[in-house]
Amino acid sequence: MNSNKKTAKIVGVLFILAAVSSMIAAFVLYKPILNDPDYLIQGSKHANQVILGALMELILVVSAVGTATTMFPLLRKYNETIALWHLCFRFLEAVIITVGVISVLSLVTLSREYVATGASEIASFQVSGTLLKAIHDWTFMLGPLFMLGINTMMYSYIFYKSKLVPRFISLLGMTGATLVFIYALLVMFGVIQQVSVWGAILALPVAANEMILAVWLILNGFNENALASMPRKSTH
Repeated sequence: MNSNKKTAKIVGVLFILAAVSSMIAAFVLYKPILNDPDYLIQGSKHANQVILGALMELILVVSAVGTATTMFPLLRKYNETIALWHLCFRFLEAVIITVGVISVLSLVTLSREYVATGASEIASFQVSGTLLKAIHDWTFMLGPLFMLGINTMMYSYIFYKSKLVPRFISLLGMTGATLVFIYALLVMFGVIQQVSVWGAILALPVAANEMILAVWLILNGFNENALASMPRKSTH
């Protein structure tokens, strides 16, 4: 297996790992602490489950950084400036997600303290819980939505121009990036709810792009002819 095919397989696996780990955390493991009305008690009761969810999100963080660093040597052959931007913004996305993980773990600590004190001052615990939940919600919007839109647009643009992957995948990526960025803005300004039908519709193309791209890279790799003809360190 040559280095380019190996790189493609690694990127594909990391995309799948990021998607699976994030979904398990958000839709399964975080439920007691983020979705249950009685989260101050349920968070402590299901602490290990929530901590496992935090671990899943840390896997997402590692996978996101992994895709950026693995693709960087290839992307920079076509456009070094955009490749560097992509690397930096992907790291920023990872940092934002990590802040969200810290807020969830802090909720677990708050829940444990609430249970240990016998709920003597519930109002103060509720205020702290609301704040920590808000931090998680904002980081979820800024990281996996806002920054994701920017990052996906950058690597999809280079893929489109360089023909490293079939152009229908690149076009789906740019379309998905635009829609998920709009989704983030709509949530930011309170037009739609973060968890909503419209949100799911707007996020679907970028999710489909990542999975289609991942499978393509694992099975077929990057276009070797395109790699051979790519210019070196262009900044056009």
